[in-house]
Amino acid sequence: MSATRQVNQALGQRQAFLSEQSGLEVFLMHSLIIHMSGSSKRAANVEHLLYSLPNAEVTEAVNGREAVAHNIFPLRKGDLHAPSYPFPLSPGEVGCFLSHRACWQRIVDKGWDYALIVEDDLALQQAEWQATLSLIETHADTDSFIRLPAKRRESPAAIIDQNGAAKLFLPRVIGLQTVAQVVGRNAAENLLAASTTIDRPVDTFLQMHWIHGQRIQTILPNGVSELTDELGGSTIQKRKSGNKLSREFKRALYRAHVSARPQTA
Repeated sequence: MSATRQVNQALGQRQAFLSEQSGLEVFLMHSLIIHMSGSSKRAANVEHLLYSLPNAEVTEAVNGREAVAHNIFPLRKGDLHAPSYPFPLSPGEVGCFLSHRACWQRIVDKGWDYALIVEDDLALQQAEWQATLSLIETHADTDSFIRLPAKRRESPAAIIDQNGAAKLFLPRVIGLQTVAQVVGRNAAENLLAASTTIDRPVDTFLQMHWIHGQRIQTILPNGVSELTDELGGSTIQKRKSGNKLSREFKRALYRAHVSARPQTA
């Protein structure tokens, strides 16, 4: 039996025991923690998340180097969709995308209405996080994709609801990074169908609502932060191509193209 499976079984038994002892209704949302089992620096944080998140389990991260080396998934060089993505995909970005696809597939296979998908460098500020959970419980359904970003860089096209300072809103331009999000079963099916070939990182793919057709919402503030630096840095190591000025120009031009296609209320 794998270490990941043993951890998940032990955790399930503990959660069932606590639920039985408390007599309280359990939040039915499941949580999937993306984690590569060989990443020892992140193991303690994963253990903390297993006990902090509702109905949590570990999903083994996909090794991007192996995926690329063995051609296990169709890849393109940024030219599958418009605007074209101007940078080569790194193995880490491939692994990240495939790890999120694996979580989407698990939501579909298990028949869950929705689930929380997080990366293993997630940290939570509990007061804000409880307000976020309340908004999720009220609004999440099978069609949902709700971003819980660590950085506050999105402006609303429409505010849907508010709990204290936490606002659930439709962002004009969908932000980057995928440290935490709630994904509904229908949304997962939709995103799987739209990503049978990969040509860019998962967060830039998710920005392209005109390609995948998924309405994406955001909650801010949400109690989410990242421990990337504290846990040894990003697991997505990307080799830089070209000079810095050229890269910045390409990045700015790409972002301008994305910003020109905002979500609308």
